[in-house]
Amino acid sequence: MSNTFQNYINGEWVASIGTRPNINPSDTSDVIGHYAQADAAQTEAAIAAAQAAFPAWAMATPQLRFDVLDAVGNELLARREEIGRLLSREEGKTLPEGIGETHRAAMIFKFFAAEALRSGGEHLPSVRPGVGVDVLRQPLGVVGLIAPWNFPIAIPAWKIAPALAYGNCVVFKPAELVPGCGWTLADILSRTALPKGVFNLVMGPGSQVGQTLVDSPLVRAVSFTGSVGTGRRIINSCAARQAKVQAEMGGKNPLVVLDDADLDVAVNAAVQSAYFSTGQRCTASSRIIVTEGVHDAFVEKVLAKLRTLKVDHALKAGTDIGPVVDEKQLAQNLRYVALAQTEGGKLAFGGEVVERDTQGFFQMPALITETTNAMTISREEVFGPVANVIRVRDYEEALATANDTEFGLSSGICTRSLKHATHFKLAAQAGMVMVNLPTAGVDYHVPFGGSKGSSYGPREQGSYAKEFYTTVKTAYTAAG
Repeated sequence: MSNTFQNYINGEWVASIGTRPNINPSDTSDVIGHYAQADAAQTEAAIAAAQAAFPAWAMATPQLRFDVLDAVGNELLARREEIGRLLSREEGKTLPEGIGETHRAAMIFKFFAAEALRSGGEHLPSVRPGVGVDVLRQPLGVVGLIAPWNFPIAIPAWKIAPALAYGNCVVFKPAELVPGCGWTLADILSRTALPKGVFNLVMGPGSQVGQTLVDSPLVRAVSFTGSVGTGRRIINSCAARQAKVQAEMGGKNPLVVLDDADLDVAVNAAVQSAYFSTGQRCTASSRIIVTEGVHDAFVEKVLAKLRTLKVDHALKAGTDIGPVVDEKQLAQNLRYVALAQTEGGKLAFGGEVVERDTQGFFQMPALITETTNAMTISREEVFGPVANVIRVRDYEEALATANDTEFGLSSGICTRSLKHATHFKLAAQAGMVMVNLPTAGVDYHVPFGGSKGSSYGPREQGSYAKEFYTTVKTAYTAAG
């Protein structure tokens, strides 16, 4: 079969029993390729290869780890337009977004290349004379990395790069919908100085590949990004066998707009957060909480902005919003729009399926007004270009409404008040807080993660990643 892409296990490209087509959501007649589907046995072979490679890689020099990760970063930078185009074809982000995400992945690898050189511990004097204490950071062993479909190269990068930087061996499962970018990362890694078995790619269904990673006694840690239901099952399974687990599970992120806000700033923050990347971001502002003094003016400005946005093929010049990732996600979006209206919300703009020159999953961005925080649209994550507006009296009610959710990933406020901005940063029940900025978008060198139902385990990204990918050992030495 032409354009068939294999799994990568123990330094070799390995065929599987079956393959799955990778379909372009902007044009369903465009088949990007056919990607191997691993089963449980093949996943176990990858885990065994990683386990065998671990002792040597754990003792590898920081220079070797730097060289490998820096080489990946350099190739991603050199090929960012090509890989960005692949990303946009398979996931549906606009081409500028695809290129931008690839650039971010490159910088993540280069950041963790440098981290490999500075991942030291501490040397402390003991309270006993003639005794020294070393606090060492050591790798865990084999780690299973399970990535989502919405950031098909950035999220794999911020899992793979720190895992390797700190001396772990990797078995990586990309999302079934978007295997192309994951395969490309594996291809780049296969051409570095990485010893065989240190990095393994197993594409396939969660029921086979993911479950095997979660259940294997050889996998000492699992990093997962995806749905709440799957994340909670993984947390419980890993806890039962005392494996380390890190789970990012979405959000229902509020953006508060106060009476004193610069409305142009607020509208830009709301539209960027809620609708760009087709709203398929766990940090998207899907609940927009507006005080009554500016509510109507804010809604009118958002509507005016939405009328200017172009929904079309992700690779077409001038497209602002690409397609929804697949038919199943589109149907889910439509159900939530209909349910919001049934519960009393007003569909002020969009929400409908639209036709374009190619057959794809195109949906107009939806703005639903006259909603309350008790409605389903305010409680559950839609994960599409759908946002609702909640009218509140004042800052106190806005803060209480923002925090009234089981999620706690990102939270934002638009205000000119230093008092309210400062208080909100402290009082918002979220792992990330933005003032006069979109709730989506975090630099690659700072920690990413949430609170409450959004996240479990140590943070991802930045130097804080070592808290998940290493363990601490305390060693004593007496002068002899």
